[in-house]
Amino acid sequence: MELIADMIEWIVTAPFIVLGWIIIGAIAGDLARRFMGRPDRSGCLDFVLGIAGAIIGGFLASIIGVNTPDGGIALVIVNLIIATIGAAVLIFIGSLFTGRGRART
Repeated sequence: MELIADMIEWIVTAPFIVLGWIIIGAIAGDLARRFMGRPDRSGCLDFVLGIAGAIIGGFLASIIGVNTPDGGIALVIVNLIIATIGAAVLIFIGSLFTGRGRART
């Protein structure tokens, strides 16, 4: 319970960081969907894919040992790339389970 309270307090004290996550998540989800050749879906799904992709991508980057910059635009770009790769991985895994990959000939 204390963890949730700490998270809520942090979100209230740093709203622009949360706004940045939302923007990066939406962009990353959209980029991953386009990269994987998936049809247009709702923006909400892109956002969820982007945020989940950021989590997955961050986990994979930490396993591989990717060093991220300390801040600034370089950090934003690295986070966008990591989130996009993570979202693309999620789309690929989803297509394995649903059997719907790219358009087949």
